[in-house]
Amino acid sequence: MASIFTKIVNGEIPCYKIAETDDFLAFLDVNPNSKGHTLCIPKKEVDKIFDLDEATYTGLMQFSRRIAIGIEKAIPCKRIGMTVIGLEVPHTHVHLIPLHSMEDARFIQKTALSPEAFQEVASLIKAQL
Repeated sequence: MASIFTKIVNGEIPCYKIAETDDFLAFLDVNPNSKGHTLCIPKKEVDKIFDLDEATYTGLMQFSRRIAIGIEKAIPCKRIGMTVIGLEVPHTHVHLIPLHSMEDARFIQKTALSPEAFQEVASLIKAQL
């Protein structure tokens, strides 16, 4: 059964897309830790990051770096945190989180945004890529 991220890749579920290549996709997390929280995924569905082949792993890190630099230019924050947890969706994903404090990295408090705010954030980040 396809993961929710594969359904996003296939266009079956909408997302607030930040960037896309033939192999990778970046989109806003719809339950963000902070404004600008973005997920970077390989389009190929692989559950665990270290099960990715070396080229895909390296490509995902390079893609994530590019997106993180764009987020940091677009969203005022102290730095961009990166984490790979992956227990909630069995599809490798890198969380890029604008950090204002360590609380933003804890996945406890979430930031509510309207659809318009999500669109605005996506546009701000895309403009920096």
